[in-house]
This record gives sequence, C-alpha cells and structure tokens, in this order.
Amino acid sequence: MGRRYDTDDLLEPGRRRRRQSTRVGVAFALVGIVLVLLAAGTAGAWWYLFLRPDAAGIEPGREVQVEVPQGAPTAAIAERLSTAGVVSNANMFRLEARRAGADGQLRAGIYDLTTGMSYSDAIAQLRAGPPIAYTTVTIPEGWVVGEIAERVERDTGIPAAEFEALATGGYDEFPREYLREVPEGSLEGYLFPKTYRVEEGSSARDVIEMMLDQFETELAEVDVAAAENRGFSLHELVTMASIIERETRVADERPTVSSVIHNRLERGMRLEIDATIEFLLPGTRFRLTYDDLQIDSPYNTYRNAGLPPGPICSPGLASLKAAASPADTNYVFYVLTDQDGSHTFTETYEEFLRAKERSKEVFGE
Repeated sequence: MGRRYDTDDLLEPGRRRRRQSTRVGVAFALVGIVLVLLAAGTAGAWWYLFLRPDAAGIEPGREVQVEVPQGAPTAAIAERLSTAGVVSNANMFRLEARRAGADGQLRAGIYDLTTGMSYSDAIAQLRAGPPIAYTTVTIPEGWVVGEIAERVERDTGIPAAEFEALATGGYDEFPREYLREVPEGSLEGYLFPKTYRVEEGSSARDVIEMMLDQFETELAEVDVAAAENRGFSLHELVTMASIIERETRVADERPTVSSVIHNRLERGMRLEIDATIEFLLPGTRFRLTYDDLQIDSPYNTYRNAGLPPGPICSPGLASLKAAASPADTNYVFYVLTDQDGSHTFTETYEEFLRAKERSKEVFGE
C-alpha cells in the first residue's frame, strides 16, 4: 500500500501555517459569535427582568399614596410600588432590597410617595415606616376631669364619656401606688395640665397614661418630702395644690395662699374656701349665695374641717410647689380686692372685714 499524506503535508511550510491560522481564526470567530449571541440573550433577559418598566407612561414626580399591608412579603410590596410607578421595576426593587438587607424590615402602613423614586429612597422610607400623625391637645391648669374629657374629644375624637368613665377607674384601671388613696377612684387632680402631642388612633387609656406619666415627671421637681414632714400625704398635697390653682390668678400669690391654707389647718380652722363650693356647682360662680354655703358635701369647706376628700381640679407645677413650700406668714384670711385677681391677705378678722368692704367697692355686692 502506498503512503497516505495529509494535504497539508504537500504544502510549503509557510502556506501550511497560513492555512492553520485561518482555521483558528474562523474557530475564534465562531466562538465570538456564539458569545455575542449568548451575551445578547443574557442582556435581553436582564433588561426584561430587571430594567423594563412594569408600568409605562407614568410621569415621574407625581405624589401617590401606597398602602403596605401588614405582613406583606417584599415581592408583594415591590408589585404595589411598581404598579403605582414609585419604582420602575418590581424585580429590581426586590434585588435592591435584598442587597440592602431590608427583606423583612419594610413596615406596614400608608405612605405618601413620589413616582420615579430611586430604589434606595423607596427602601429607606419603607424601612423607616409611615409618618406618624399627631394631634395637639392643650389642657389648661385648673380644669376638672369633665372639661379635660371634652377638650380631648374635640381635638382627638375620643368620646368624652369614654374618657370620663376610665378616669374614674383609679388604681384598679391604672395601678400606680400613689393612686391607692384617690377617693371613689377619681383621677381628679392627677391628669397633669399641659400641651400634649397625641398620636392618631390613640385610645382614652393611652391619653390618660400619658397625662399620669407627665404628672410623675413634674412631681420630681416638687419637694414632696417637705410636705410629708409637715404631716401631709401626696394626695393631700395634690388636694391643696388644686385649691391654690383655683383660688389664684396672680402667680406670685400662690405661696401666700398656700400659707393661709397651712395656717388655718394648723390652727384647726375651717378653710372656708369658695373654690371647694364651686367644684360642686355646674359652671363658674363669682359670688356664692348663702344657700350655696349650706350644700351637704365633704367638699364644702364652710361646713367641714380640714381638706376636702380629694383635688378639685388639675393643678400645675407652680401650685404643687407652693403647696409643698408655703410662704412663711401668719395670714389666715384673704379676699379678692382687685380686678387683676389680686388678693388682700390679713392676720385678723377685723382686717379681713375692712378688706372685704374694699372688695365690695371694686366688685359691688
């Protein structure tokens, strides 16, 4: 048999190398074409899955509201956002949320968002949670529970009847040790007067808890030990402060009014304070009648010795401080003698009668 030759063997070495190079080039070209096609397919798939807008034609920069249900997975949240146009692609949002470690951290709620947001901004807002809406409620000093309940209802929508009913639960509803003494479970005097920011959706219990917390915070600035050294409990201190609050319109007079209360108690005198009668009467009374003074109630300090059973309003911090630290005086009487709310204080009954005549000249009978 004859010898078999590869056709390349018959070629000159140079031509042989050129032919081999051509074959290698063709092979590389074919591989390149395949890679390009694969790359194009991959790029197309990437564009379709992650870059293609899910909701075309939505103008960026528009405000939209999106609700994220409780317990919704990231995939469901992504669909809601992309449908609303907040983000352009749900799959990309899921990918970015995973990269940011935000899976399971996107909070439920209603959000005011903008179309065309960046993924990072949308994730950040949903991670932080929806903005909390607050209502401002101002409770003036000297108000009673009924007035507070009406103000809370007006500003928050919490029914006044519900608030009042809960505010008579005392220690049973709000087990704080200092509430054990409150008479008939009333929180009168302990709902601290202040301006509060009440979170939308709060209950009557939430608001009362907030006011009791504030009472405790304010009380830290009061020398309660000084009152205890004088023989008064915290409940008696708050009761005195409530009387001072209702009796005083001029701030500087609070410690002096307090001194009159302390002096009369020490001497065994009845307090005979109009504000305790007014607590029993609807509305505001300026001049009490003789019949008013005969009301049969432990709150009537014209008929009963000592302090009334409990506070007659919510006192502010200044009145609490004055009750704990009265001025050092011998006064046992005072009477309103000026239109600005100022009183004349006296040590004797004769001086009091003269001051009362001046009061009649200013205010009439």
